[in-house]
Amino acid sequence: MIHGWLRQDGRKGIRNIVAVAYLVECAHHVARRIVDRIDDPDVHLIGFPGCYPNAYAAKVMEAIATHPNVGGMVIVSLGCESFNRERLVAAALASGRPAELLVIQETGGTAATITAGIQAVERARAQIADDVRVPMMVDELVVGTICGGSDGTSGITANPAVGRAFDRLVAQGAACIFEETGELVGCETIMASRAVTPALATAIKACVRKAERYYSIMGFGSFAPGNAEGGLTTQEEKSMGAYSKSGSSPIDGILTPGDVPPAGGLYLLDVVPDGEPRFGFPNISDNAEIVELIACGCHLTLFTTGRGSVVGSAISPVIKICANPDTARRLAADMDIDAGRILEGDASLDQVGAEIYDRVMAVAGGARSVSESLGHREFILTYKAFDPIGPDCLPGRASSGISA
Repeated sequence: MIHGWLRQDGRKGIRNIVAVAYLVECAHHVARRIVDRIDDPDVHLIGFPGCYPNAYAAKVMEAIATHPNVGGMVIVSLGCESFNRERLVAAALASGRPAELLVIQETGGTAATITAGIQAVERARAQIADDVRVPMMVDELVVGTICGGSDGTSGITANPAVGRAFDRLVAQGAACIFEETGELVGCETIMASRAVTPALATAIKACVRKAERYYSIMGFGSFAPGNAEGGLTTQEEKSMGAYSKSGSSPIDGILTPGDVPPAGGLYLLDVVPDGEPRFGFPNISDNAEIVELIACGCHLTLFTTGRGSVVGSAISPVIKICANPDTARRLAADMDIDAGRILEGDASLDQVGAEIYDRVMAVAGGARSVSESLGHREFILTYKAFDPIGPDCLPGRASSGISA
């Protein structure tokens, strides 16, 4: 059994982070200086750089302000941006968390707001210092997965090993989320065959078709030059490798960023914007997708890599799983799990899957992941647009008694 911090909404966090959030790029420096001056591994910088309002960014920020790993918030606004700062601080306060809003134009500028921000963080830390951890079961965990820097080993070692861990977690009632619909082109039929309802199967196919169209029009692609240099030969090979992270459990629903799974099970996260493809939205990036997984309530994320990646995240720990034995030796100090041993015959998929599961339990229990210990707190939030998900996407929601 693990232990977590009980939140007002009944969810439990595996961390008790104070988040310092800037609401426009003009407030970034001030917020960053507050975090740097505090210099605490449990005080994290997050933010949205845009000045023009965006419903997606507001939804993601609100989801993170009320994330179970977040214990308190300090929100830094310039004062003339369009982000609804009052709504964000109200959401945090309504969730039972300490939260303060600082407006640079009203507080007296850079130096004054940095001083005020440090004091606000200290008040939040003091308020949550005596929070008590309570027993937490596996079926209360939400775990995400993503791959980055894939190569020819990813789809035969790390990714299917994560799939084994996902199967075990789902069987125990945890919610597991996989994503990257742009890297699942060609896998829509096999994913649809695992859907718990015919309507969900249809929605899965439509989700992947949208991603394929978006990538084609925008000129994006999930198959990068670095993938080819690493030995991947076709889009099909990469897609099947990415797909193998999902394991073999039935697929219970589709989420968009900020949607929290209504119950345990396996969910596909759609990260490709809705509507007509248009410039101004970024290409898919690993760090942005980790933020979107966190916005869906993920307590931690399993990150597989073959070429090598050193990123982590703010708010939720990232567990790094290396697919390639050579990369694992070169970047040993950045990896939690060496799945390359499978390729060299020193471990089986089931053995590495069990190691990943054990690492999830250890990190959920308070152990620091490698990226956490190294101080990685990457965070990217930009503009996107999503329509609300329909009932076909979460067929279990009605039976669980949870409304949209």
